[in-house]
Amino acid sequence: MRWVVPLLLIGCGGGSTPPPQEPTSVEPKRVTRVPIENDSDDEPEDGVTFTKTRGSISAEAIQAALAPHNQEMMDCYTQNVGKRRWLGGHVVLHWDLKADGTVASVKMAESNLGAWPVEKCLLDIAWSATFEKPKGGDADFTLPLDFQPPSGTKIWDEDMALRAVGGQLAALDDCDDFEPGKPGKKPRKAPKPAKNPNVDKPARPERPPSNVTITLYVGPQGKTQSIGFSSSTSEVGEKWAACAEQTAQTWRLPDPRGQIAKLAVRYRAE
Repeated sequence: MRWVVPLLLIGCGGGSTPPPQEPTSVEPKRVTRVPIENDSDDEPEDGVTFTKTRGSISAEAIQAALAPHNQEMMDCYTQNVGKRRWLGGHVVLHWDLKADGTVASVKMAESNLGAWPVEKCLLDIAWSATFEKPKGGDADFTLPLDFQPPSGTKIWDEDMALRAVGGQLAALDDCDDFEPGKPGKKPRKAPKPAKNPNVDKPARPERPPSNVTITLYVGPQGKTQSIGFSSSTSEVGEKWAACAEQTAQTWRLPDPRGQIAKLAVRYRAE
């Protein structure tokens, strides 16, 4: 069973920043999982049908696990936005939990934020959360977050975004085996991380991501101002994201002429 936990709204004001709103307590959305039946050839002669099921974790247990990290998640945005008053958007984090409550996977399932340093910070915190054992085995749930910018941007539609990026998207294929500082690749200066002293960063193997949504902002002279990544089917690894972020800085894009434009394109769509 999948839970959608309460929304956390984060705003950024002009002069003095108002205190972030506390998460509102709402009833999680329940999504019923339909049991998956085996093919008829695999069924025993007595007619018994085997089903694959998932466990569940209560909304209260999720809130208890994430409450200690609320401020850290807010800091991911406020400490990285800087003077980019146009930076903001909606993200959805997706957790997969093992039967003992340990985190098996965290994905940035949705994001139109367009800021990898913020997204990566949220992912690191998500990995560090501690959960109680789900009932009935492995479980998963999602957390939506909204970051509201004080100023807007010009939105380029899908057709315009595809025309703007064009064949430059293929350059990301080289990021599958990217190693920072290796021959042929210019070392990238890492962005200043948000202060999250309680986050222990676990070592996780990386695989090339698929079904990636790339959101970026275009500024003067068609230069990339910020970029972010999400995928509902795979984790976006740090090395791949670092390479993709670096590669996007070299793209030649249309000049939005006095505005900041926001666009999204799909990479390795399934």
